[in-house]
Amino acid sequence: MRKSATGTRAISGSAKHAAEVGATAPRAWLRPEFFARDTVEVARDLLGKVLVRQVGRRSLWGRLVEVEAYLGPDDLAAHSARGRRTPRVEVMYGPPGHAYVYLTYGMHHCLNFVTRSQGIPQAVLVRALEPGPGVGRCGGPGLVCSALDIDRSLNGAALVPPDLYVIDDHALARPVFATPRIGVENSGEWRDRPLRFCWDSPQLSRPLPRQTRRGRVLGAP
Repeated sequence: MRKSATGTRAISGSAKHAAEVGATAPRAWLRPEFFARDTVEVARDLLGKVLVRQVGRRSLWGRLVEVEAYLGPDDLAAHSARGRRTPRVEVMYGPPGHAYVYLTYGMHHCLNFVTRSQGIPQAVLVRALEPGPGVGRCGGPGLVCSALDIDRSLNGAALVPPDLYVIDDHALARPVFATPRIGVENSGEWRDRPLRFCWDSPQLSRPLPRQTRRGRVLGAP
């Protein structure tokens, strides 16, 4: 890894670091216990971790810099709002540490990680990554899935090597910012709740408002 001009660690484009990510996977991938916790805590703790997708002999990966928490039946922006339980959202009711992948607008896949214990339908949406070598733009949920070749075939898949998993390579921490989630205007009082968590990065799906950078830091290195 190398340090950026801002002093934070940026992903190196070197083949060496790509190999290091692969070598780290067997011992550092996040087990189901990581996801079987409070969803807001999981969302915040996911920042800086590395999402890895193995496609044949290719290892595609990126660093998580933007996520959103969805808090089950009470959360009017969640797919499981009001206890909704359809075939589409059934994965959210399953065990933690699994992928919930859905299609939005009939064309864009979105990746979520199921959290909490089985029967509590909560999840964390992956909104943006800082892409690793050879990975396309990841500044939005649909771009993440397109760049990492993620589609509905992975819906319900356990987040374990080799296909799709998350590792902790102990990246240098950065400040954590919280804002309202994106695209949830019709969720009543939940619309403005600060459940989108980010590192300040040029790869975000939407830049942080200037006032957020100044005043709403939730955590710092």
